[in-house]
Amino acid sequence: MLGDLKEKFERASAAYANEHAIVRDPDWYILKLQEELGELTQAWNKASGRGRKAGTPIDELRRSLADETADLLGHVLLFAHKNDIDLAAAIERKWKFRPDL
Repeated sequence: MLGDLKEKFERASAAYANEHAIVRDPDWYILKLQEELGELTQAWNKASGRGRKAGTPIDELRRSLADETADLLGHVLLFAHKNDIDLAAAIERKWKFRPDL
């Protein structure tokens, strides 16, 4: 199932890159991962009271946290896809369970 998810993210990312003339060279994948981690960190800082959030409703803070987590997951999967990484096998090897995703 991770393979299916990787393929879906790849199709969405490729379409977005094509629409916006983005060149997804090998470095792009790791740089986007870093960018998305930064955005998740920023969302966490706001949600946990460590960043500016004056007047931001809690549901908006939680939605931002969820959205940035989804972006990070997507870019992890894109990185794995681009680099032919078998995430299911790596999870089983490193975490000692089979992912049912």
